[in-house]
Amino acid sequence: MLRNKQRRAIIATVTGNGLEWFDFTVYSYFSITLSKVFFPTGNDLSSLLLAVATFGVGFVMRPVGGIILGIYADKVGRKSALTLTIAMMAVGTLLIAVTPSYESIGIAAPCIIVFARLLQGFSAGGEMGTAGAFLTEHAPERRRCYFASWILSSIGVAILLGAASGAAVTLALDATTVELWGWRLPFLFGSLIGPVGYYLRKHLDETPVFAARSKADRSPPLFSLLSRHFKEIAAGFSLSVLWTVAVYVLLFYMPTYAAFALHRPQSEGFVAGIVGGLAMACAAPLAGILADRYGSRTVLLLSAFLILVLAWPMFKYINLVPGIASLTIFQILFGALTGAYTGPILGTFARLFPSDVLSTSVSVAYNFAVTIFGGFASFFVTWLIAQTGSNMAPALYVMAAAAISLLGVAMIRSPKGWKRGWAQDAAAASGCCQ
Repeated sequence: MLRNKQRRAIIATVTGNGLEWFDFTVYSYFSITLSKVFFPTGNDLSSLLLAVATFGVGFVMRPVGGIILGIYADKVGRKSALTLTIAMMAVGTLLIAVTPSYESIGIAAPCIIVFARLLQGFSAGGEMGTAGAFLTEHAPERRRCYFASWILSSIGVAILLGAASGAAVTLALDATTVELWGWRLPFLFGSLIGPVGYYLRKHLDETPVFAARSKADRSPPLFSLLSRHFKEIAAGFSLSVLWTVAVYVLLFYMPTYAAFALHRPQSEGFVAGIVGGLAMACAAPLAGILADRYGSRTVLLLSAFLILVLAWPMFKYINLVPGIASLTIFQILFGALTGAYTGPILGTFARLFPSDVLSTSVSVAYNFAVTIFGGFASFFVTWLIAQTGSNMAPALYVMAAAAISLLGVAMIRSPKGWKRGWAQDAAAASGCCQ
């Protein structure tokens, strides 16, 4: 049974993390509409590429935010960093919701959107590593993967809510109204989550592991971190490649893919996305439980391998039989596999790094992978489809990511790496998180 303190920690953490991913989901799902509102070029493909490039711009700031906020979390505290990240994310979401169109204020409109995405990117850079550290340090030693899996489950919930809001808007309003103001409603809803998450995080207790450490033990310089834990960071980077590509290509990008490549109504992609988000939300905690019992490496290896071998035939399937049924089957399968792969991953990171550098290490490994492979995945895949005329480009991208992450799984097989730092941390926080 979970203690009240542990339950509050999970709820507050996933609320903030869910806001981040809800906003990313909505922006990705409405990228075609946003391209017309803020990036009118007279050419639909060019406008879409500008919109998805702006989506990717936020990821340029993620490594910067990850390093700065990761060091802040390791030095000052997990709670303080998490409170800061959700405040910045909420401001960015609100800016997108209220910015006038290009037609109303000209070039200032896309400039504001770019600024909002940069602010969100900086915030998101520090969110995942700090949230993972916060929950794993509140967890009993044998339940770290399960506790941290709720962060990944919240991504599925965010995808579900983002898809549901997109479906509601596109089904309730005509296309003209959606383009005029309807698209703003999900962003306004997202901005309202921010104050709730801020309040919850503000009233949390610091983790017992962090509280037990003296200031002198907290957060070494960045270069020292890289030299001491380079192999672990490289493994974390490799593991994060499939994580980010699976989420951004197999889940976020699919409504755009359905409309752009399969020429299906956008509402079909939204409805399928609801089911995919639900599948991920359910699969992640189950995978966390299995990882705590049978080992993270087994769960990561199996799920990554299945994504590798199923990507090509499933993309072939939805191209041969395009429609709501095939899209839904696709999203259920890959939503579940994405949840299975990502569910144990933060718990795995917590065993690779000692807690005094945990936030910074995870932020560096994860955010560089996201920036390189995930942030511009939508742009790259859309461009590749346009250049080659092949709708199978996303499958190849996903398969390459799975191959890289399988190498990462192989890098963590040494049992010694799993216990690094945690024996001391457990002793320091003895009795606090049992």
